[in-house]
This record gives sequence, C-alpha cells and structure tokens, in this order.
Amino acid sequence: MLVSDTKKSIIAFRSHALQGSISVPGDKSISHRSFMFGALASGKTHITGLLEGEDVLRTGKAMQAMGAVLSKAHDTWIVQGVGNGCLLQTDQPLDFGNAGTGARLTMGLVGTYDMETAFIGDSSLSNRPMGRVLIPLRLMGTQVTAAKGDRLPVILRGPRVAAPITYRVPMASAQVKSSVLLAGMNTPGITTVIESSITRDHTEKMLHGFGAEIDVETAASGARIIRLVGQGNLKGQIIHVPGDPSSAAFPLVAALIVPGSDIMIHNVLMNPTRTGLFLTLQEMGADITFLNKRKTSGEDVADLRVRSSALRGIHVPSERVPSMIDEYPILSIAAALAEGRTIMTGIGELRFKESDRLSSVSNGLKANNIPCTEGSDSLVIEGCPSGKGIGGGIVSTCLDHRLAMSFLILGLAVENRVTVDDGTMIRTSFPQFTTLMEGLGATFV
Repeated sequence: MLVSDTKKSIIAFRSHALQGSISVPGDKSISHRSFMFGALASGKTHITGLLEGEDVLRTGKAMQAMGAVLSKAHDTWIVQGVGNGCLLQTDQPLDFGNAGTGARLTMGLVGTYDMETAFIGDSSLSNRPMGRVLIPLRLMGTQVTAAKGDRLPVILRGPRVAAPITYRVPMASAQVKSSVLLAGMNTPGITTVIESSITRDHTEKMLHGFGAEIDVETAASGARIIRLVGQGNLKGQIIHVPGDPSSAAFPLVAALIVPGSDIMIHNVLMNPTRTGLFLTLQEMGADITFLNKRKTSGEDVADLRVRSSALRGIHVPSERVPSMIDEYPILSIAAALAEGRTIMTGIGELRFKESDRLSSVSNGLKANNIPCTEGSDSLVIEGCPSGKGIGGGIVSTCLDHRLAMSFLILGLAVENRVTVDDGTMIRTSFPQFTTLMEGLGATFV
C-alpha cells in the first residue's frame, strides 16, 4: 500500500515503563539491494525478513518493470532474475515515491545500459539532489536529462558501451559508492571506487555473495579501494535480512529515556558500519547488552537488551557520522533527555535527506521547549533529564519518516504531549512502528 496524500497527525503521551520483547522490520539497505541483485542474477533468489515498507516495494516494482519476476510464498519473497546485462527498457517512468536509496542505486544499475530510463518521485524526493550519482554516470558515458539542480524528473540514456572509471567519492556516501559499483556491473573492464571514509558495506558484501569478482583493499591512508570486474555473472542466493538497526533505534531510545523500562530487541544487524548510534549511546551511559551474537547471511547479528538509563551529554565525534547518519534525529531525542550538553558536528549531510533534517530536528526541538543551537553542519542540545516543562509542541515532519518517529518517541518521556503533524510516511520504512510501540506500553492517538 502506498502512502496516502492525506495527512494524519499523531499525538504521543508520557508513558509508563516500557516492557516486552520485539523484533523490528528487516534492514532497509539490505532489502533494497536484495531485490536489485536478485533481479540481476541468473536463477531464483529467496529472501526472508524483507522490509515490506513502501520504499523497498517501489524498488521491487522497478525491478519488475525491467523484466524480473517477483512473487511471495508465505514469508519468503522470490525473485526470478533476468541475468546481468539483460534488464529491459521500460515503457513508463520508474516512480520511486519517497525512496532516495532505491532511486539513486537504480540510476547506477541502469545508467550504463544502452536504453532510455526515466525516474520520477514524490515532492520530497524531487527536491533531493541526484547530481552526486549522475556525475560519475556522465563520466561513464551516460547522457542525462534532469530538472534544475540535477533533480527529478531524470532521464538516463546509456552509452552503447560504457567506460570503466576510477572514482573517488567526494563525500561519505554509501549510495554514491553503490551506484558506481552497480553501473560497473554492466561495464567492461574494472570499475574502481575509492572512499576516504568507510560507509555501510552491504553492496560489496552482497556482490561478493552473488558471485561478482570484487576486491576491497585498505590503503595506508585508511582509504578503501574497491575494484569490480564488470560483466560478470551473478547467481541467485538465499538471503535472510536481519533487523534494521535504524529502526531498532526508536524503541531502543524510548526504553532508555522512559523510566523503569526494560525491553529486548531481537535479531538486530550489527554490521560495524552501522553501529555508531549504539556506541554513542553507550558513551552517554546507556545500558545496552548485546546477547546471542551470531552470523546471518554473512552479517553480524545480535539481540539487544535495553534498560532505562541516566544519560549524559557528550561531544559526538564527526568521524562517526558515516556509521550513524540516519540516526541523528533519534540521537537528538536521547540528547534532549540527557544531563548536560550534547554537541554533534560534521552533520551537514543531514540537509540532503528526506528533509533538511538538521533544520527540521532543530525546529522540532525548539517547538517543544528544548534549547538547541543549529550551525551549518552542527547541532548543540541542552538536555533536561526530568522532561519537566518539555513538549506541548506540534512538529512539522516535512514528509520525513525518521523525523516523525523520533518526535513521537520524545512524547513518551516528557511532561507534555507531543504532536507530529503527519505520520503517514512512517509506512515507507517502518509500517509496524505504532503497533509495535503500543505493544511495549506506548500511547499514541
């Protein structure tokens, strides 16, 4: 089901202790890539634990439009792939709604095909910059037609034969890295991507698992050099998608800031490129225990026991940004209930998410009487552990699912109720959010 155009506000009220055991939806990044690599592979790919949010389903529909066959049997998605190099030209534009990851990665996927592909999205996605993935595609020979500022709608016309490139990613972005590697799959020769800061590495791991010839080297400088041999064959795989740490962050922080809480979150992805929030919260004094550590489909997984904690403000190091870029909104809520000042720096990338998350978070905090100072790439928050005098505001969510969920979590721990102006877009990444949180004891209206 797609998100409705009709807004629906949600109110969160101060909660009693949260208790219970839960599992969060499958990891969003791995879910997107499962559909894509399954579509490129020969044979069938079986996927369990897939995130069935709107964003991922948009990616699935795009793969179907280009020839892959998707079906579902019980809790397993089955993708009959077309084989690498065999995607088909579509008759209609690929509509990605609000799915930035799906749009950017699919641009890489099809950008080196000798065909024309159009991309569209909702108003939020249409305001997000696509130039960061279009620049390397142009270097590979792709002709690009785009709205002003390299925004959607975008039309890609691939070359007859794409040129392999060596591309140094100018910012810490797994989407750009992955887009170039996906473009390299249909390109002869070796495509090389260099990243100065390590970002989530699901693309590299999954390409290797599907049979691509890919090599990852760490230079003396710390830069990662990824080399992919193009036009190789991928074979269908069995994938078990672990729980999304970005989704787990919401009940986790709720348990930390609601007094007396004690919850268990099962089957959470613990990839080292995704655990920056957990480390940061522990430095703030969070009581998080990692249990039953194991491997699932090549990824580290664990169960998390989380108990309410007296948090303290810290300076979050900027080098941690790539490992927790999606978690800064909910970290800001933890900081609002911590003792003292929390300083976040190097977070300018937040301005290019579903909303300008830096300004949106700052505005939401101020609307709820939480002192904060917004810089060009920083945010400083003065915490109030008691929650007294906090809340009572209406938060403009700006079509941003993480903003909506973060401020609903705030409402569970502060004196006055918190209202988000629209919660419909939560379905893009975490359709069960309100039901799951209510099962732990939260009250939403």
